[in-house]
Amino acid sequence: MRHVIALDVGGTGMKAALMGADGELLHRARRTTGRERGPDAVIESILGFAADLCAYGERHFGEPASAAGVAVPGIVDADRGIAAYSANLGWRDVPLRDLLSERLHGVPVALGHDVRSGGLAEGRIGAGRGADRFLFVPLGTGIAGAIGIDGRVEAGAHGFAGEIGHIVVRPGGAPCPCGQRGCLERYASAAAVSEAWAKASGDRDAAHCAKAVESGDTRALAVWQEAVDALADGLVTALTLLDPGTLIIGGGLAEAGETLFTPLRAAVERRVTFQKLPSIVPAALGDTAGCLGAGLLAWDLLGTPSVPAVPAVPAVPAVPAVPASEVTA
Repeated sequence: MRHVIALDVGGTGMKAALMGADGELLHRARRTTGRERGPDAVIESILGFAADLCAYGERHFGEPASAAGVAVPGIVDADRGIAAYSANLGWRDVPLRDLLSERLHGVPVALGHDVRSGGLAEGRIGAGRGADRFLFVPLGTGIAGAIGIDGRVEAGAHGFAGEIGHIVVRPGGAPCPCGQRGCLERYASAAAVSEAWAKASGDRDAAHCAKAVESGDTRALAVWQEAVDALADGLVTALTLLDPGTLIIGGGLAEAGETLFTPLRAAVERRVTFQKLPSIVPAALGDTAGCLGAGLLAWDLLGTPSVPAVPAVPAVPAVPAVPASEVTA
């Protein structure tokens, strides 16, 4: 059975799958990155995991993977196949595409940015399926974005397109690690909400803040409204520039559901003047988006730019590491 390797590398863990030509996930597995042992150990973990997945596919599906797609965090030069920088993983200028292709005995490899890969999946087979222009914004520790155009995701001239988290929404405000002050992610990310909720209540859990909002806690309502207002300001700037038909919101804060989406839709609507209001919808693929996007990158590399048989895929529960009897470590 023809298939590709899909691998999504995070700060501490990796999610992987073998994806069939119709988009079916034939096999799934997770491993740690081993980042506590340093960047070289992370690279070896990625290479070893990919090789083990390739061997698993050959044993169980009768042939090795036709290609591999890998999504990684940080700054990515996808054209040259280089993982340029990741603060969390500690690497610089890693020729990851070539290293993986060599470990996989010449299998072609596509390297992508984790958020843009997630956006590709959400746009093509998730919440934005059928939309020719969309913006995917995951609200996690930080805030990033993926600009979708006709089934692909725009990386920009230098690989920085979509960095909506560094739109300044509060000039002269809180300092951001990027060097600016008042960036969107300092007010509307899950980390920002956690920080503000901790100051208000002593509790650092953004999910608890959302629950407190639902119960009418005035402290939580103030924290939540500040985040929603900042997010609406940033999103209106983005939609003014990009004019997306669909705005897909994902990440940890989106798990609050209508506690987020009802006030956010209202806040965005209050701010638009001449702009066309996009559909504002929750992401559909959960934490599988990056892995699915990596698989789509691999199929694109083979000249199969779409997998129309794939329905919207629900979030996949945590999958234990591949058993030793199936894949050698």
